[in-house]
Amino acid sequence: MSAIRILVVDDEPDVEALVSQRFRRQVRKGELSFVFARDGQHALEVLEDDSDVVMVLSDINMPRMDGLALLEQLNELHEDLATVIVSAYGDMANIRTAMNRGAFDFVTKPIEFDDLETTISKTLSHLKVLRQLQQEKTDAEKGKAILSRYFSPNVVQALSQNPDCLSPQGERRFATFLFTDLADFTPLVETTDSDVIVALLNEYLDRLAKIVFEHEGTVMKVVGDALHAMFGAPLDQSDHAKRAVACALAIDAFTTEFQTAKNSAGIPLGVTRVGVNSGQAIIGNFGGDYFFDYTAYGDAVNVAARLESVNKQLGTRLCVSQTVIDQIDDFQGRPMGTLLLKGKSQMLNAYEPLTEERFASECTADYVEAFAKLKAGDDGARQAFASLVGKSDDDPLTMYHLGRLLAGETGVEIELLTK
Repeated sequence: MSAIRILVVDDEPDVEALVSQRFRRQVRKGELSFVFARDGQHALEVLEDDSDVVMVLSDINMPRMDGLALLEQLNELHEDLATVIVSAYGDMANIRTAMNRGAFDFVTKPIEFDDLETTISKTLSHLKVLRQLQQEKTDAEKGKAILSRYFSPNVVQALSQNPDCLSPQGERRFATFLFTDLADFTPLVETTDSDVIVALLNEYLDRLAKIVFEHEGTVMKVVGDALHAMFGAPLDQSDHAKRAVACALAIDAFTTEFQTAKNSAGIPLGVTRVGVNSGQAIIGNFGGDYFFDYTAYGDAVNVAARLESVNKQLGTRLCVSQTVIDQIDDFQGRPMGTLLLKGKSQMLNAYEPLTEERFASECTADYVEAFAKLKAGDDGARQAFASLVGKSDDDPLTMYHLGRLLAGETGVEIELLTK
């Protein structure tokens, strides 16, 4: 352990000899080390070259720069130092000024060395505690910054407010889960230079995570090009379903633009598909002390993943379940069908969320009317969907239902044979 270094600032010629003599044993043991300056200006020059000084012991009345002016300079240039002011007995005005300027303590002149030794010991103890607190704060801020690179801000916030909230345990909770997938990414990896793929994927995932964070969601996992997120945990969110749908629409807006830009640059990037579902799941920190994985398990999570893949079969990009829209009073979207997912025994209603502009369009109103006919078994459904295709041949969901009708299928119940 290196000696604690103290700067003594005093213009009296015998002070250096007296201090060196008084503390000779501590100096020989390597506990303390002293350096001396004649006035405030000299002290600043010493500190400029000696970064090991942790404490300053300064007289007040000195030439060139007095102790009070030095104290003011120390607060600006070396605020991490602890300063003790030496003053003549009864000079209370100077003492008050010194304390107001940040001096830790004071001793009176003529110096009583027992008092000085006690003051130095007290000051160093205070400095040790202060620096320990500063280090803990620095470590906490550093840890929070590191966590923020891996976890969404609300997880970091929960950790900082209550570190035990992410202890190795889980709780059953109702939340909303969002899954994304980038179509045809594997073939792109096989045919594109690695540096292009790395830059592309980093840009893509970084923006997806940012969108999730902007909607106060939690990123559970990134698996290849896919991102898994949840809303409503670890912090309670009464509107978690609405947040998830808004997030899905924001992701769709970004990825559509991103795809167009990359395609124009000669990179055949596919569409991004998103599935959203609400339900009960076991949510918590899994993995224990050596592996941290704040995630969720349960059928509600699996359904969200299945709904993402539904898009591939129906030609859409966004798909949300009935349990999601049941929580949103002003949901804007259109029905996709009543789906029987592979491996499931119960059917669920699925919907495509729409932007406000598209939801208010005439095409959406016509689609809803055609879908109602399809659901009711109305013979006019085929003509309604055919008419829609004639008006807008770039709507995959309309094309999908028309294809079913032309193949002899009826109704809105759809059995999906693949995951």
